[in-house]
Amino acid sequence: MDIGIVTIMRKGVNSMEKVSAFGLKVCQLIGWNPEFCTEEMAEKIIQDSREHGIRIGAMWGWGAGPGKFNFTEGPVTLGLVPEAYREERVQTLKNWADFAQRIGAPALVTHCGFIPENATDPGYPGVVEAIRDVAGYCRSKGLGFWFETGQETPVVLLRTIERVGEENLGINLDPANLILYGKGNPIDALDVIGPYVRCVHVKDGLYPTNGDELGKEVLTGTGRVRFPEFLKKLRSMGYDGDLIIEREITGEQQERDIRTTIDNLHRWLA
Repeated sequence: MDIGIVTIMRKGVNSMEKVSAFGLKVCQLIGWNPEFCTEEMAEKIIQDSREHGIRIGAMWGWGAGPGKFNFTEGPVTLGLVPEAYREERVQTLKNWADFAQRIGAPALVTHCGFIPENATDPGYPGVVEAIRDVAGYCRSKGLGFWFETGQETPVVLLRTIERVGEENLGINLDPANLILYGKGNPIDALDVIGPYVRCVHVKDGLYPTNGDELGKEVLTGTGRVRFPEFLKKLRSMGYDGDLIIEREITGEQQERDIRTTIDNLHRWLA
């Protein structure tokens, strides 16, 4: 299992310098701005990754339009679930797939949103079809399409993968997100979705304390994920993919926390 970090694509910035500064050789590239899906930007990413010897483990792409990471506005703004943004976001994700192929990333990752828990929800078939459309396009490009965990329970992810039916579907398991959204224990979740895990975000967090806001993200190893046990179970299931550190703060504290997490991962994996 290779250790890496997420790095955000910004105009005029060598996004691979940050990865290299931590002594790492793998990243997950984050694209928040759909306007970056250009040949020029792709060539810059290719050049920067070659310069620093960085492997891009996956491309994470954000859809067009608004998105609120909470329990009130999130269900009507995130991912492919809201019909008002669905058509545009399907196309945006296809653009990110084109970009991922250009830069040599093996898969596209995104949040698909608050997929209905109720399989008989009248809105569920439309969500499944939209995911199938994007996944099929990724397959045609030789890419995987991976759900980042968060807004869905593990069984909803499993059911949706089964309903969509594309062979290139996988899961980018963010164990903290399962906790932050109150959707499950990541260790137990492996019993449900473990065979589909293709990448892991190394992030930690606490459960929600009210019904409107997500739980709090914290330094890896100080939250509720129980990383030594989580990593042991991943290994027992044969997982050998990337461990991508994500610390969603900025500044010097983020850098210190990432370095602490790298040290902890080497200790936990020893």
